[in-house]
Amino acid sequence: MEGLGRLEYRGYDSAGVALVDDDRVATAKRAGKLTNLREALAENPPADSATAIGHTRWATHGGPTNANAHPHRGGTEGKLALVHNGIIENFHSLRQSLLADGVEFTSETDTEVVAHLVASAYADSGDLTRAMQDVVGTLEGAFTLLAVHADAPNTVVAARRNSPLVVGLGDGENFMGSDVAAFIGHTRKALELGQDQIVTITPDSCDVINFDGTPSEGKAYDVTWDAAAAEKDGYDTFMEKEIHDQPHAVRDTLLGRTDENGQLVLDEMSITEQDLRGISKIVIVACGTAAYAGMVAKYAIERWTRIPVEVELAHEFRYRDPVIDENTLVVSISQSGETADTLMAVRHAKELGARTLSICNTHGSTIPRESDAVLYTHAGPEIAVASTKAFVAQITASYILGLYLAQLRGGSFGRNAAEVLEELHGIPAKMSDLLGNLARVKEIAYFMADTRSVLFLGRHVGFPIAMEGALKLKELAYIHAEGFAAGELKHGPIALIEPGQPVFIVVPSPSAENGLHGKVVSNIQEIRARGARTLVIAEEGDDDVVPFADEVIRIPATSQLLAPLLTVVPLQYFSLQLSSAKGLDVDQPRNLAKSVTVE
Repeated sequence: MEGLGRLEYRGYDSAGVALVDDDRVATAKRAGKLTNLREALAENPPADSATAIGHTRWATHGGPTNANAHPHRGGTEGKLALVHNGIIENFHSLRQSLLADGVEFTSETDTEVVAHLVASAYADSGDLTRAMQDVVGTLEGAFTLLAVHADAPNTVVAARRNSPLVVGLGDGENFMGSDVAAFIGHTRKALELGQDQIVTITPDSCDVINFDGTPSEGKAYDVTWDAAAAEKDGYDTFMEKEIHDQPHAVRDTLLGRTDENGQLVLDEMSITEQDLRGISKIVIVACGTAAYAGMVAKYAIERWTRIPVEVELAHEFRYRDPVIDENTLVVSISQSGETADTLMAVRHAKELGARTLSICNTHGSTIPRESDAVLYTHAGPEIAVASTKAFVAQITASYILGLYLAQLRGGSFGRNAAEVLEELHGIPAKMSDLLGNLARVKEIAYFMADTRSVLFLGRHVGFPIAMEGALKLKELAYIHAEGFAAGELKHGPIALIEPGQPVFIVVPSPSAENGLHGKVVSNIQEIRARGARTLVIAEEGDDDVVPFADEVIRIPATSQLLAPLLTVVPLQYFSLQLSSAKGLDVDQPRNLAKSVTVE
């Protein structure tokens, strides 16, 4: 239950457990959040068991009901129990075959189909690992499967394809989970698995084979954070803690990546310097918040390197016949490293001959393993579903990549990179100062608790920050929110402005060379004249905005390209506080999951 609690951020529509007890498997499962399952187990405590599987679900096939909750039983005697992350794409045809054989189903899920198939295969072979191997070859889609059987005590068998699974190696005990957070309280030794592999654990052994039965060995590593990193640390919510973790996330992502001369040294960069110098185009693929990090990166990398950068939504990338070749660097951004759309985009890029680099926060996850190189962010575990510290760490890693490419180009590119890197190292201190001055943002959020719509405006790197601010508000407060490029205002969106309409405006620095500051101040005047309530994010000392702002939220003065690391913070905090003011669950917003591992 502790492990499920640490994984509940991945899905919380229902939860369940199965425990092997003598010659039977006992199950308990409940729709809703994990607390419902805790109450059920408290009322009817299960017998002691040392072999169990559990699951917390984000509904795909079948709604969030008790019947659809995992684990699912298989076979006429119900001796097998199975849990599943992912989607079985051919489940309908498999289900029809089972129905024709007289199998009775108790749920609407694709998972129950697999439970019956594995139970049947076990009845033939008497070996749970062999049964799993026989079944996975018939399945199409993305899945991680875990199974226990009453006749195979002290054994859990799992299989993975395009879905996360990691093993925890203990002393007289072993674990499996979607994330190391599930077992970090018991061991920090982990084993990452490859694609299309089956793992069998007992208290004293861990055996890995490929789907074809050939033996394999997972890659062992030590988890560098402990269980305390996944706790709230005195904050009311994980999201608030993670917002305040952001200076550390930026600092730790920078840590150890420069030498004594201030030059970037990327030990994990397995693409050669010669190949990187030959890159003529960069394509960034990502989804959601990570895509907005990619949009920020585009402005910076193009400025610092003069290499053209495209930003693609990963779920659209491979369906539009992209034009890439061996001189293209495809950069994927994913907090979990398991985002299904992004993983498929990476595989498609490799098929087309591109070089691939992953920016990821989760060691040993699938996308980094399948990429040519990886830049790990070091944000630590992010539990709240709405991303905050992972976002700023992704931007930081993207900056590191851009500055490294500039450094390789040398000359003025390299000199500029050294100057920017020095300023980047000063960002965590500025973030800490900003986090200590957000009391007015909380007051504004509580004043706006009944607001039904909020607009966000930005230009240059402020544009993706405006969209990220809107996304956070949609995720957390369930109200209409939209981010616009401020220059688009006159081309249609200004029709939305009416008296009292709240509008956040991310204002560029007055010192920015491109003159956008004055243009955005003009935008503020335009919407203020039409009755908008203007909430302005501007750097300290920018007095030009004062006459036209209902509220001014100050950030420390920073160069334009690095400003997103600061301007996003009050927008994150505003969404957090507005959600709290409405009495909503900040960490687990409705209908969402932390890691989207299905297409």
